[in-house]
Amino acid sequence: MTILIDNRTEEALSLELSQVIEKIIVDSLAYEGFEKPCEVSVSIVDNEEIRQINKQFRAIDRATDVLSFPLLTFEEGELVDCNEKNEVLLGDIIISLERAREQAEEYGHSLKREIAFLTAHSMLHLLGYDHMDEEEEKEMFAKQREILNKAGIPRE
Repeated sequence: MTILIDNRTEEALSLELSQVIEKIIVDSLAYEGFEKPCEVSVSIVDNEEIRQINKQFRAIDRATDVLSFPLLTFEEGELVDCNEKNEVLLGDIIISLERAREQAEEYGHSLKREIAFLTAHSMLHLLGYDHMDEEEEKEMFAKQREILNKAGIPRE
């Protein structure tokens, strides 16, 4: 498995945060029973960069906490893109470190917990889940909670 983490902020990304991102990616895949070797790309950005990406790809001109760009649709017979190691390209996760810090403070928990939550949320998107209606949202949030609890990072 390849996990690419690209910190595009001026702030250093701590080893603890890098490790929690990697752990939650691995734990999310295990939770969903996704056993194929794969690649996940994670970009750590600031609010301005995520705002620009959100505007470009979603026509929403504001910063957000996380964006997910799945490369698989999980359609029957879909041909999957693979990297040079023959790993399935799952997609890209973009996290605003600035927004994650703001939300951690707002919700009264650690930055580590917020980054773990955003990573689990985004991984579920890469694995085909969405939250366009109430039922989907309940299912997705229950899965996020279970992944974080199993990882030892429950809501504080």
